This record gives sequence, C-alpha cells and structure tokens, in this order.
Amino acid sequence: MARKTGFPPEAGELPSPVVDNHTHFPLHPGEELPDGAAPLAMSEQVGRAERAGVVAMIHSGCELPDLEPSLELARQWPQVKAALAIHPNETSKHAGVFETGPDGWEQSPAAHHAVALDEALARVAELARDPEVVAIGETGLDYFRTGDKGRVVQREAFRAHIALAKELGLPMQIHDRDAHADVVEILKRDGAPELTVLHCFSGDRELAGVLNEHGWYASFAGPVTFRANEELREALRVMDPSLIMVETDAPYLTPVPYRGRPNASYVMVHTVESMAVTRGEELTQLCQRLTANTERVYGRWWG
Repeated sequence: MARKTGFPPEAGELPSPVVDNHTHFPLHPGEELPDGAAPLAMSEQVGRAERAGVVAMIHSGCELPDLEPSLELARQWPQVKAALAIHPNETSKHAGVFETGPDGWEQSPAAHHAVALDEALARVAELARDPEVVAIGETGLDYFRTGDKGRVVQREAFRAHIALAKELGLPMQIHDRDAHADVVEILKRDGAPELTVLHCFSGDRELAGVLNEHGWYASFAGPVTFRANEELREALRVMDPSLIMVETDAPYLTPVPYRGRPNASYVMVHTVESMAVTRGEELTQLCQRLTANTERVYGRWWG
C-alpha cells in the first residue's frame, strides 16, 4: 500500500477552545515543507484551525530573515501573535561556527549568517518591543546539531535572550534538545524570566519535577502521542496541571495517527485527545485548563 502524503484530513472539533502556543507558518515563497507538501494558504490554515477549536496561535520567528515577516503575519491575522528570537542552531552560524554535531548534519552558511550575532540579537531586541510580540523564543540549547564551539556560542546567546525577556517583561519559549542539565543550570544561575516555557517538552519525570519546583511551564506537542515515548507521557502525568500547555511546532512533529506528514494547528486535536487519555482527564476539562494556562502566560487576544 502506498504511503499517504500531504496534510492530514480535518478531524472534528474539540469541545472547548484551545491555543497552539508554538507553531511556524510558511513565510517565504517556495518554502519547503515536510514530505514535499505544498503549503496551505493562511486562510486555509486559520479556517481549519477554527473548525478544530484552535482559536489562536503563536508563530515563532527564529531566524533573522523571518523576524519582520513574522511581525507582519501577526499584524495581518488577528488570531496570530508572534514570538521572536534567534534559534540556538542559528546563533553559532552567526558567530561563524559551522560544526557537524551528533546528528551528522553538515552545517553550511546562508547569506544572512554574514550578520554578526550581536547585530542579529540587537534586531530581535528592537522588534520584540512591538505589541504583536508576546514572547521571546524560541531560544535555548540544541546539542544535537553542533559541537563544542557551537555549544559555547549557544549558551551565551541563550543568556542574552534570558536577559532580554526579563528586560521586556515577556515570557520565554525554550528549545531544549539533548541539553536538559545545561538549560536548567543556566536558568538557575541567571534567574529565569517570571514566565518560562519549555516548548515541545522532551524531558522525563525528573525534569518535570524541576519544572514543578520552579513554576516553569511544559508545552507538549505531537511526540507525546508516539508509542516509544512512555517517559514523556509519564512526565505529562506528574506535571502540575497549572503548568501544562499544548502546541504543534508545525510543520513538524505531527501526532499519531499522521506522524510523518506535515503538521498544522488543526491537527492538534489528536495531541489534545491523547493528553487527556494520558492524564485520565475529561477532554473538556483539559481543554479549559490548557487555555487558562496559556492565557496566564501570554495574555488573551482571541474572542
């Protein structure tokens, strides 16, 4: 049987509205999507999301060429707000470091990497003052795609983003890949922003306990539905219910049963339903809890 491709079908509506607190919409013509799928027009993205009960979305612009287009997207679509940062995998490139990490992916420069890291961070600081920006992110550490030199750059850039979030009084969305211990150590040492979210949470029960202790939020995405990720589901079970949120990280990390196909906010129905089963919680109650937690962190801009 041929493997199905393209965006998943719509799958009904959640019983109470939810918010996708971290996604990536296509911003540039010809942008490639997983599986070679053609991008969905924004009108279709938003329409499908609303039919699914996903009433608002936070788009993360985390590469230098994406910062201003992310703001423009949020200005055009009232359902969308922006988070801005320089992604950890981008910070080392702006510093002239192109290492091959444990993933084996050979890094190569793009034209925008000629801009020095300090200048790129300054542009984030300038644009993040716009009222359409509700978070600094995604920032953090990714030890899967760099070597020792890149890790040094990532740590310093992470600290700069922490300082900016605190200066502006904005929440921070953290990318943490294979770097749990260093993320926690830096947050403790520098002092985390008042509202700190580990986006696409990938930790275990132990890391969930650290978040509970410090009042940091865990945002769960499609991987919580993957069969092999029982440790991640155990983390979801032990998280303080007032500290959990949900996201897509679209167009990646599509939940079961559509893993491997392009992701979008409307597909988050499957993630929320799986979270309710994992926590043994009634679906409407969980939706209401997720939305209340999201509003507490980012404010409310949806109807």
